[in-house]
Amino acid sequence: MKKNELYQIEITGMTAEGNGVGRAEGMAVFIPHTAVGDVISCKIVKVCKNYCYGIIDKIITPSESRSDSDCPVSEKCGGCTFRHIKYSAELEIKDKLVRDAFFRIGGFENIPFENICGGEENFYRNKAQYPVSEIDGKAVCGFYSKRSHRVVPFTKCRLQPEIFGEIAEFCLEFANNKKIPAYNEEFQSGMIRHIYIRRGFHSGEIMLCIVVKGKSRINDLYTLAENAIKRFPEIRSVILNINPAKTNVILGEKNITLAGENGITDILCGKKITLSPMSFYQVNTLQAEKLYSQAVSYAELTGGETVLDLYCGAGTIGLAFSEKAGKIIGCEIVPEAVENARENAAANGVKNAEFFCGDAGKIAKKFADEGISPDIAIIDPPRKGCDVLTLDSLIRMSPKKIVMISCDPATAARDAKYLSENGYFPQKARAFDLFPRTGHVECVVLMSRTSCI
Repeated sequence: MKKNELYQIEITGMTAEGNGVGRAEGMAVFIPHTAVGDVISCKIVKVCKNYCYGIIDKIITPSESRSDSDCPVSEKCGGCTFRHIKYSAELEIKDKLVRDAFFRIGGFENIPFENICGGEENFYRNKAQYPVSEIDGKAVCGFYSKRSHRVVPFTKCRLQPEIFGEIAEFCLEFANNKKIPAYNEEFQSGMIRHIYIRRGFHSGEIMLCIVVKGKSRINDLYTLAENAIKRFPEIRSVILNINPAKTNVILGEKNITLAGENGITDILCGKKITLSPMSFYQVNTLQAEKLYSQAVSYAELTGGETVLDLYCGAGTIGLAFSEKAGKIIGCEIVPEAVENARENAAANGVKNAEFFCGDAGKIAKKFADEGISPDIAIIDPPRKGCDVLTLDSLIRMSPKKIVMISCDPATAARDAKYLSENGYFPQKARAFDLFPRTGHVECVVLMSRTSCI
């Protein structure tokens, strides 16, 4: 096969990144913006040893799963990989991705999977992080193009509440009028790096966080904060986050409250939650409540159990378990999140929960060394999954059940395999779509010392 050649290809599969998969000349070809069942004329754009990448030359026969995108930048933006297909087809793909990961990576053939739990397709996100860039001498914001840091200017994302776009445009107008420059990643110059907005889904309270390289224009930013609160009464907190580092990490370590409160509140699973800019909080509140409810159901608490909550964030999962558990022990590496977790427990009258700040693996090892043996362990790690120290310490503590929540099926399957090699086996699992129209999917898995079914 050669670059720029045309081939007729039928799309027979889909990757986790949303690329359609077909075959030509015996080689796998990955083609974006296609759907299973499409027959297309494909132009080869990159040839590797065992596979190729292509783009659509023309659609010969469209798939029944295909639908018209309702977003003008969906093919440029790196966010919505599935906006060109029906949501029902997207759910089938994601359900299969989770099941296939546990079979292919974990080697599990007979896990009883419940059907995937789907959600609302649009306007579900409670958080937006707009990267800011400069085009034609003006500050703009939007979203990164796929596999790049090139900003696609756009604020009216259909995944987010309309007010987020209005606030972002208000901030841009102020910055341009005051000639506050956008950050230039290549030269590490300029000022504003991100416009970060968070809203309590049930409370309606909004936090506006301006991420900057330094605080040289802080007086102007105080004025921006005051004007933003006047313009948008829903804004309860305006925070300046300072991030001078050359990094892909959005937030720096220092926060300055410019106006209003130091954070916002929301309700999750019936509990009042306080949120700071640094706190982890699931971006899809309604789906998170369903996910946590499923986790509680899998644990089958009777009222006296000790529950270890690793990677606890602002304590949301532990608080969801608190009414049915004897004791909750949470740990989280972000100090602000731990403080939020303690505040949240106190605000909800939860007296059976305590929270520790530190690395999950190190704290788990400390607990194991001290002979602490929880009845239930809840783990909700970041996308990279758990490290070996965390898993080994869990195994040493020997809880009766481990309830694993994961935002990456591949690392979840890998960690489940490690646990199964050390006496824990998956009993049941379910995929949850917390990120409709994107390539991401969550799952929850129950593991115990009962042999695999």
